[in-house]
Amino acid sequence: MAAMRRALILLPLFLAACEVPDMLELERAAENTLRASVFLPPIKDGLRPRRHEAPAGALEEDEVAVTNGPTLVVTYGRQRKVMTMIQGQGEQRMWRSDDGTVVATDGARVVATAGTETNLSATRFDSPDPLDDVTALVERPAMARRVVDLSPAQRDPGRMRFGVSLECRMRAARVAEGLYVEERCGGGARFLNRYWADAETGAVWRSEQWVGMEDRPMTIEVVSPPAN
Repeated sequence: MAAMRRALILLPLFLAACEVPDMLELERAAENTLRASVFLPPIKDGLRPRRHEAPAGALEEDEVAVTNGPTLVVTYGRQRKVMTMIQGQGEQRMWRSDDGTVVATDGARVVATAGTETNLSATRFDSPDPLDDVTALVERPAMARRVVDLSPAQRDPGRMRFGVSLECRMRAARVAEGLYVEERCGGGARFLNRYWADAETGAVWRSEQWVGMEDRPMTIEVVSPPAN
């Protein structure tokens, strides 16, 4: 039975007097210098993750007062919300913001949302989620198949999508400050998820995940993790 599962540095350009450089290569070199400065692996063979604006890492003064226990900062579009854990059983947890937005996670994976423009109603895997063992992805890239249900906030039956099938490829690389994971998915939707994890434990402390909102990933930052 299927189970519920789950970062401009200017590069000096020296032009040789008798040779015109390959501008695409120069652009790639400049971008790789930038990526190295934030501990991301270089772009190779056309690999170019989508860019998203990163949220502020620290809590604002008015946000600190609302934190109590395990806490996430969740950002999507122009929305930025502090969420506290309201329920937890093992790796399955539920988080809620003051305005009532809810995010359910299984480990680091967002498996359901409520109160967003498009709600991720359910997530079903037909095999173990590779995100459960991030460190193993360094040596062994993996594939995962899952099915998701999507529902608009207005619950218009004509816009609901059930049984959206996804096929995803995951791989990880060791970087200066831990592990960096890319998850490329296709099928009923095409997107790129990104995760940053502790090198020793594999615990994900930041991620950018597709949750059904078109071209608007959800960024999750762990401010205070749940106790083990």
